[in-house]
Amino acid sequence: MVVDAEWQDRSNKKVERLTQSAAFRYLSHLSEINYQAARDLHKELLTRLSSCQFVQQKENVLITGPTGVGKSFIASALGHQACSMGFKVAYYNTAKLFTRLNSAKADNSLYREIAGIEKQDLLILDDFGLQNLDKNQRDLLMEIIEDGHNKKATIIASQLPVSTWYEVIGEGTIADAILDRLVHGAHRISLSGESLRKVKK
Repeated sequence: MVVDAEWQDRSNKKVERLTQSAAFRYLSHLSEINYQAARDLHKELLTRLSSCQFVQQKENVLITGPTGVGKSFIASALGHQACSMGFKVAYYNTAKLFTRLNSAKADNSLYREIAGIEKQDLLILDDFGLQNLDKNQRDLLMEIIEDGHNKKATIIASQLPVSTWYEVIGEGTIADAILDRLVHGAHRISLSGESLRKVKK
């Protein structure tokens, strides 16, 4: 019993460290997801993803839908689940990540930042596509996606349907390369409906 208690304590502390390091936007869990709201959310798919086999197999998850339907909440919940199973996770607002990487580029710490992202088992990019990417952002995204291809799982949450991401990324050759690595074989969650924030009011 003492050995079991010690093991459980160490396990809990590890999960806590992983969760804090991930820096999630929401403290959300899969058990809290509302399947009653009319937003085309399929419980069977979330149940399959909850096993985190997609992380083990280094597969991507693309979550799209209008504002307020719970994309960030679901992405964070999947991230929390991955942490609870011992995976290393990093959550980023996409625009803030680009700002952070640009600052790192200016003070010569970009390699360290990119290396830190590479070490993760799961990368979550939230609010992708709010603005079209400039050349620098496009190159950074290409480096991140290329480095992680077949090495880590990625979750991307966006208000825009995947069909419009080509235009958001820009520059045909790079857009093709990025989307080929992101979209091929990805699990897709396409949400619809009214904002849950309005429903709560």
